[in-house]
Amino acid sequence: MIEILFYILSTITLGSATLTVLSKNPIHSALWLVVSFFSLAGHYILLNSQFLGMVHIMVYSGAIMILMLFTIMLMNLNISHEVSKPFFTKLVATVAFCLVGILMLTIVMRGNQAYNIEYSSTGEDFQSVSVLGKVLLNEYVMPFEMVAVLLLLAMIGAVLISKKDKTEKEA
Repeated sequence: MIEILFYILSTITLGSATLTVLSKNPIHSALWLVVSFFSLAGHYILLNSQFLGMVHIMVYSGAIMILMLFTIMLMNLNISHEVSKPFFTKLVATVAFCLVGILMLTIVMRGNQAYNIEYSSTGEDFQSVSVLGKVLLNEYVMPFEMVAVLLLLAMIGAVLISKKDKTEKEA
């Protein structure tokens, strides 16, 4: 039963991720991304990580997508005003995408032989919110703070990108 549910969630994830990339309307693309985030949260729950699945739904499907939708609406993206990219740019992007895909596939294929990972049991249940909080705020406080600064910089960047230039208002 779990295997069937895994394949259903995987199909939904891959399908919605593909539609996210292929959608011409940015609002539709963002909505397909929400579907993809929900199906990824289902994968976390299948892996018996309910806390991570719920946080994923709240943070990504909730807060981040709301911010993205506001940014898209604030920027007023219209396809009619967008200049078409030259053929050379599209060709270079396609070749780069294919090369990165081949590289990632090669790494995954060779990765099974290169590493022998042995897991040791510490006796602590990292599914517990209290243990997770202690680990995050004691051992990983620096990366935790760096992520907070990164999110702040991303928010400032989004505001600066959406700000209209004075030359655009006059034209």
